[in-house]
Amino acid sequence: MQSNDVAEGVPEASTLLTQIKRWAMELGFARVGVANIDLSTDEAHFRDWLDSGFNGEMDYMSRHGDKRSRPAELLPGTVSCLSVRLDYWPGDAADATHILEDGSLAYISRYALGRDYHKLMRTRLQKLCDRIALAVGHFGYRAFADSAPVLEKALARNAGLGWIGKHTNLIDAEAGSYFFLGEIYLDLALPADVASTAHCGSCSACMPACPTGAIVAPYRLDARRCISYLTIELKGSIPVEFRRAMGNRIYGCDDCQLVCPWNKFSRPTREPDFAVRHGLDHAQLVSLFAWNEDRFAANMRGSAIRRIGYERWLRNLAVALGNAPSTAAVLAALEARAQDDSPLVREHVQWALAEHRQRTAGGPPENSLERE
Repeated sequence: MQSNDVAEGVPEASTLLTQIKRWAMELGFARVGVANIDLSTDEAHFRDWLDSGFNGEMDYMSRHGDKRSRPAELLPGTVSCLSVRLDYWPGDAADATHILEDGSLAYISRYALGRDYHKLMRTRLQKLCDRIALAVGHFGYRAFADSAPVLEKALARNAGLGWIGKHTNLIDAEAGSYFFLGEIYLDLALPADVASTAHCGSCSACMPACPTGAIVAPYRLDARRCISYLTIELKGSIPVEFRRAMGNRIYGCDDCQLVCPWNKFSRPTREPDFAVRHGLDHAQLVSLFAWNEDRFAANMRGSAIRRIGYERWLRNLAVALGNAPSTAAVLAALEARAQDDSPLVREHVQWALAEHRQRTAGGPPENSLERE
């Protein structure tokens, strides 16, 4: 982090902030605010979450100690944080509820249907920093797009961008929750915005909507039960007790957001990069399962989905095919991979075939996961 070397004629803080917000909007961000970087209360909550083991195999969540909740320790000299919002809901996507109700189709979290947002976000944050430097001279900063230990939702709340809902996602009263967050730590003292207050009230629609019961209490998520964790973060075998509840969700899950009443105010993205690619909003499970590794790599170039790799892609699809209607095409697709080179894939395919045999012999299996 460079030290702040302010040029002559630098605008006062409030004027500079007004300019920064205008520049951010010109770059395509939907909203920007300045956060109070005191996260002591959130630090205690985060420590308790880790102590409960709710992070599962996400060891990186605890790797940096308290730097995640102490911006000035992660980047010495930090006195302010700019928090930005970038909307992602693809207005051209097939209806999410319809896809979830059709067991032959693959459901992919709406944020991952287009290009990966990380590069786009980082590029625009850097452009914003460059524009600030033109106004103030050299200053110390670092931009983040889910790229470092940062409590981004707490900072966004402090910046007035929304409150953390009972499902632990950030909610904006005027725009719902379908958006990405980015941050800039900087050594410029900017006036902080008023932190958002919570408006979930007595609503708890998100909690029973979670297929695997991952929202174990208001504002408390056990990631080990979350379908997003199971399909994206978990590297090994998906616990059997969650497989039926996963349904046809092969990458991520939106259920808790789909039922949130605040998302009636969500807006389709204006970003062409977030438009649906390769028909992934309504793809047949059988078709995706037939992709070879080269086709997966080609189609997922520039996509967030690529990070899970081909093996986990097939693992997730095998579970969804195990939950799909017992058609000849589904059974043939599974049989074709019954001797797959990957032990991980083979294990999930064998489970899926056993599900179909059980369904044929003894009627449909129980659809709902038994909650603890």
